[in-house]
Amino acid sequence: MILVGGGARSGKSKYALALAEVHGHKLGFVATAQVLDEEMRRRVRRHQMDRGPLFITIEEPYDIAAVIEDRSPKFDALVVDCLTLWLSNLMLSGRDVDAEIDRLVAVAARAPSSVVLVTNEVGCGIVPDNELSRRFRDYAGILNQRVAEVAHRVYFMAFGCPLRVK
Repeated sequence: MILVGGGARSGKSKYALALAEVHGHKLGFVATAQVLDEEMRRRVRRHQMDRGPLFITIEEPYDIAAVIEDRSPKFDALVVDCLTLWLSNLMLSGRDVDAEIDRLVAVAARAPSSVVLVTNEVGCGIVPDNELSRRFRDYAGILNQRVAEVAHRVYFMAFGCPLRVK
């Protein structure tokens, strides 16, 4: 398992795709984004164009652990992009975030294929002004720590450059 994190527009997705491509030719991409407006639709299209036809896309906003468990045996590598969108989906749907994080960590750690998880670093800024945003920031930090703890490699992206952290 590999974790790729960083700030907005830092090159996380591009680097994660490149990492996946070195593991073989059967490549999967788990998209956690939900297209709720036109701006997100444009973002999704741009990401689809960036990854091209090499990746089979699986759209799953909530149960990424099940996708990894069920589909990773069929792929050489599986990219999940991104954990923080998944986290916001869980929080807004009222799901048990702690239980979902536990399940994701356990499933991804034992997956038979390479799993590359993409996440955002959101804790480097100011303290958010509302309770939901503070909870999100805190959960994102917990999620990233939990995944990094069991990941074989961890990269932090800065200005399009990968910095190996673990």
